[in-house]
Amino acid sequence: MTLWSVDARTGDPRGEFAESSADQVDLACHTAEATRRALDEAGPRGRAELLEAIAAELEAARDALVAASDAETALGVPRLTGEVGRAAGQFRLFAAALREGSFLDVRVDLPAPSATPPRPDLRRMNVPVGVVAVFSASNFPLAFSVSGGDTASALAAGCPVVVKAHPLHPETSELALAALRAGARKAGLPADVVQLVHGQDAGIALVRHPLVKAVGFTGSVPGGRHLHDVAKSRPEPIPFYGELGSLNPLVVTPGAAQARGAEIASGLAASATLGSGQFCTKPGLVLAPATDAGRALVEALAAHFTETGPQVLLGDNIRRGFASGADARSSLPGVTVAATGKPGDDRQVAARLLTAPATLLSDGNAAELLLEECFGPLTVVLTYQDEDELVAALSATPGNLTATLHSEPGEEEPATRLLSVLRDRAGRLIFNGYPTGVAVSWAQQHGGPYPSSTEPATTSVGQAAIFRFLRPVAYQDTPQALLPEALRDDNPLRVPRHVDGVLDLPR
Repeated sequence: MTLWSVDARTGDPRGEFAESSADQVDLACHTAEATRRALDEAGPRGRAELLEAIAAELEAARDALVAASDAETALGVPRLTGEVGRAAGQFRLFAAALREGSFLDVRVDLPAPSATPPRPDLRRMNVPVGVVAVFSASNFPLAFSVSGGDTASALAAGCPVVVKAHPLHPETSELALAALRAGARKAGLPADVVQLVHGQDAGIALVRHPLVKAVGFTGSVPGGRHLHDVAKSRPEPIPFYGELGSLNPLVVTPGAAQARGAEIASGLAASATLGSGQFCTKPGLVLAPATDAGRALVEALAAHFTETGPQVLLGDNIRRGFASGADARSSLPGVTVAATGKPGDDRQVAARLLTAPATLLSDGNAAELLLEECFGPLTVVLTYQDEDELVAALSATPGNLTATLHSEPGEEEPATRLLSVLRDRAGRLIFNGYPTGVAVSWAQQHGGPYPSSTEPATTSVGQAAIFRFLRPVAYQDTPQALLPEALRDDNPLRVPRHVDGVLDLPR
């Protein structure tokens, strides 16, 4: 079977790529598994050098990566140039985490023979889970794909990676793979620590493969849920870390609408249409007060949407999905099309802003559509009459990556109540800002209740992403010579440890 690299703007084929057979998937998994010992023996410092070498290779390949990914996704040179930097930055973040060492979560309980009952010598630390399967995202061909955070965090944990390339950017995937493998060689590690397969059937075979011990996925709810179920129905079920869909509700209080409605409308329009509305953190649902100031905010927002130029989406299926989803929502009784962006050619779509009263969520059919992500430049504004109606609407939303609150001084009491509701529905809470733009840092949380994530206790962005691909092991009464370095009395790696419950920081 064959798949094609396609120019997202013209639809013209650019290059041919072979889909991977079941035998090729099997070979990729066994080849990756064969590198586990080298990654383990490299230790945290050796893997840090690996990640830094990969970051340098990605930056060296920037021009080729940007050219290919721009042709395949139409995301634009400025955006994709920044994405190369973001991808390289993720590898460097995990290199810093490896050198710092707390990811190992070392715990030492010294023997206490006089205790009742007697306590043995127990030493616990995190170890890599094994081969990790990574599924590339359509909307981030560099930072959430072959060279993305899932790959970086898995390699940091000591896990070889087999990536399933996204069909919308196969050439970009191959170029990124070459950069990663070059980085591995320069760090003195096997290039085979990263493998690549193509094709839908290959992805399913990858999840089923017995050598694969965890999966990282960013994509649609139907596709992600299917793979999740495959992962969980294996003879040996494995973790499936899926980011599937998010509405990212944004709430405007009456005071915020009154004080800075025009400013909020401008920032909101920019956030909702950024990247043609194809960000996983796009504010797809806005709740605004049904007041004069709230109506003025919606009018200002509509004016911005009307001026939005025609949008090129990532691929034909995504464009068709957006068109049908936007039309279905627009035709719901009680929904008004408040604005439509400038039209383009038949390969482009127009941004759309819809409005409706929040009470429409009491209609099950309408709620099902309005509370489901529409991937692309569409945002729904629901207007609420009072705080109780607002809370009821928020409580009806599914799980989200983010939730945003715009409020003013003097509104602390309702803001406290709203933040409590929003905390139960999202993984990251934004105050007086906008959800697009996800900092790659130690404190970041990019994951929330289902369907935004299949494992809401984890994140796919930031230093904590490494914990998805680790598992704890305790050594009991083990001779010093047989212990991993991090667990030995002399702590040669100089990593932070809890000894008898007390934090011990190396000097």
